[in-house]
Amino acid sequence: MTDDTTAHRRDGKAAGERGRGARGGDPDAGARAGTAATPAARPPVHAFRDDALGAHDAVALAALVRDGEVGAAELARAAVERIRLVDAELHAVAVPAFDTYETDGAATGPLAGVPTLLKDNTDYGGLPTGHGSAAFTPHPAPRHAPFTRQFLSTGMTFLGKTRLPEFGFNASTEYEDDEPVRNPWHTSYSPGGSSGGSAALVASGAVPIAHANDGGGSIRIPAACCGLVGLKPTRGRVVANETGRRLPIDMVGDGVLSRSVRDTAAFLAAAERHWRNPRMPPLGLVEGPGTRRLRIGLVAESPTGAPTDAATRAAVAAVATALTGQGHTVETYALPLDGRFEQDFIAYWGMLAFLAGAGGRFVYDRHFDARRMDGLSKGLRSTYVRRMHTTPAFLRRLRRAADEAYDAALTRYDVLLSPVLAHTTPRLGHLSPNVPYEELLNRLRAYVAFTPINNINGGPAISLPAPTTEPAPADGLPVGVMLSAAHGDERTLLELAFALEADLPWRRIQDA
Repeated sequence: MTDDTTAHRRDGKAAGERGRGARGGDPDAGARAGTAATPAARPPVHAFRDDALGAHDAVALAALVRDGEVGAAELARAAVERIRLVDAELHAVAVPAFDTYETDGAATGPLAGVPTLLKDNTDYGGLPTGHGSAAFTPHPAPRHAPFTRQFLSTGMTFLGKTRLPEFGFNASTEYEDDEPVRNPWHTSYSPGGSSGGSAALVASGAVPIAHANDGGGSIRIPAACCGLVGLKPTRGRVVANETGRRLPIDMVGDGVLSRSVRDTAAFLAAAERHWRNPRMPPLGLVEGPGTRRLRIGLVAESPTGAPTDAATRAAVAAVATALTGQGHTVETYALPLDGRFEQDFIAYWGMLAFLAGAGGRFVYDRHFDARRMDGLSKGLRSTYVRRMHTTPAFLRRLRRAADEAYDAALTRYDVLLSPVLAHTTPRLGHLSPNVPYEELLNRLRAYVAFTPINNINGGPAISLPAPTTEPAPADGLPVGVMLSAAHGDERTLLELAFALEADLPWRRIQDA
């Protein structure tokens, strides 16, 4: 893209005053039950205007700061105004920190002066980390998390923390008794999860780039829902996530959501200057398309058996056609994934919920009350308790199945192309934690069918906006496609992403 195209939430308040919504925050009658009620047409919510931020991406803003054409404080003030403007409808801010940004020239780094926010499951010293949960009242963190230090080393200006569903377990940023985060393209729809707050703010133009992390699709899913670039790095590409490194299988990767490929590439290059894994090939700054012609495997069918809807299929087919036109070889491929992978992943997911509940008093707060965890968390805990005795076996199977399927695919192909999600973005309420657990779990299984294998295996994957196709998704919402590559090969993903960005220009929310 060119430069131009490019108070804590616990009490229900953030950047602006707002009341508590209906349970699950569903604005449409019947949506919680999954009925076919059609929401009224609504214009997109965005903050693009003629101010210091303009329509620039992060790379362009950093260049303006370096050249002395604009100051970091001026950018921060413009971003705060934009956040306040959109957050009254989007409800994306967890912890505002609008008075903490430093004066012009204080920060250094390749992205110095670019305003941003951190997801509220990562510690920022002096601010609470709520993890999206009502089960405890968070206290100020004593210090920055290791990834926070890497994130801030890029020079970006920190303005607060963004909302996520409880402990990042859901694929939609919704709550039992609080307003959901809303999709700026259409506020009756989900922005995805778990990095839904960051996605809503970036897509709406409040900031050009924001922190996200991914334990089962939580960077790629909101990127797909909100028309953004979202790259889950290879395990070990950035500083280890504090939660992930304590798990039997570290499936959590940190990164960013952005509106341009070059912003994501610039962030990874800047982060590498702070710390580089010596066991991984250096990435450096990727600045445009590559010249290699690649073998690409098209995975149109979900490895879990969940059907892919027509609008998603059409979007992936359009990208496959574009890749063929660029000279790449694209052929259909069925990912050879063990049929038990889905159930084993659900068991592991349940184990994480069990650990959060059982260890909450020690990890989060001594007054942690597991009874106040939401319906999804409680259901996942129960699922794990029933399978607790099989833990060693399902962990072994998960690792083996993911590694064998992924390695087989990336031995045969340079890249895999697939949907991010099995169907287009749902309305708010469809994935609410108020939905009965078994029904909600089935809905999640039918939705999040492509992303988890990258988390278990640790390989990199990027979500990109796809062109508008026929049949079109409801209400003009974006659709994402996913590219996956071998461990350590973010370069190939970014080069392909640059080429697709040039050939298939993405819709801009301000033009919708």
